[in-house]
Amino acid sequence: MGDGGGGAEEEEQVMSEVHLGCPPHFSGLHVSRFSFSSRPLGPSGDDDCDGSGGSSLIAATSGSCGLPDAVAVDEDGDLVLDRRRRNKHVRSDYHPLTIQHGVTSSLKSVGLQVWKAALLLADFVLHKSFTSSNFDGVTAIDVGAGTGLVGLVLARVARRIFITDRGTDILDNCLANVHINSRMLKFDEATICVRELDWKMSWPPPVGTYDPSDPSLRYLWSADDIEEAEKATVLFAADVIYSDDLTDLFFDTVKKLMSSGAKKVLYLALEKRYNFSLDELDIVANGYAHFRSFFATQQEHGGAPDRHKPHLVGKQIDLAEVPQYIREYERGKDLEIWEIEYSPEHELQ
Repeated sequence: MGDGGGGAEEEEQVMSEVHLGCPPHFSGLHVSRFSFSSRPLGPSGDDDCDGSGGSSLIAATSGSCGLPDAVAVDEDGDLVLDRRRRNKHVRSDYHPLTIQHGVTSSLKSVGLQVWKAALLLADFVLHKSFTSSNFDGVTAIDVGAGTGLVGLVLARVARRIFITDRGTDILDNCLANVHINSRMLKFDEATICVRELDWKMSWPPPVGTYDPSDPSLRYLWSADDIEEAEKATVLFAADVIYSDDLTDLFFDTVKKLMSSGAKKVLYLALEKRYNFSLDELDIVANGYAHFRSFFATQQEHGGAPDRHKPHLVGKQIDLAEVPQYIREYERGKDLEIWEIEYSPEHELQ
């Protein structure tokens, strides 16, 4: 999600850890292929369903177009061979997930990159879709969708999903990823609506005349879109917590969304990023305490209603209960998923 800022000076570039295997100093949009199946990865990171134990070295190329496999190179640009398990029999439920993305970006365009929290949230969606009917036929909204990765895996089972973010460059890239993946993931492109949602304007967004042939009108909301979105029962957001100002805007939008129409639940994934704070003279996770101030946990929520408590109630999901399906990332210890619900009894009268 962009921060809406800008300036004449060249902006500092940031890079997701997920992109460390991409060609160094690559400019423009890159294409990486991720993969998953209905069988989660084992402790070693392999999905060796036939127990063969056989392995081979896989080296593949990548570029800015087509449907290539991901490539790994070291900091000198030399190819790194990736040792993966290769089953004797081809997995019939193997699915490639092809994502076009930037390798680096300015802070206002971080939505062009793939972040670990999005891969974790995609794993959560895959686990629910493989083991339950929780998301079958749902209408959902991905808030600050970035590359659209979470919405793409959800589209396999959802009735309708609104992929939302801000900025034509990010939204154009989302739409490109929808086109790239619809055939391989076997979903109808009409399932996904790519729309602009500027948190500074909150909810509902301005109504316009949607015209897919006009770039300036391609991502506008119609009155019917807004009505359908308010019937959504699930919201998703990944790696949107990195600026206190944006966190304020995000929760303002989310609370208005969750208090409109059908009852909704938000699944939010984040990665805690640590830096030294001069104010606290300690290493702290930037913005995390501010994020946590927007909702109470279920334990804190207990007891009589209190008008001063947050309107949102959250529960942290145990990641041990969310197997890894997508091969091409390492979770680490700083990722979290929160399940957050709206608590209307705490609204001020």
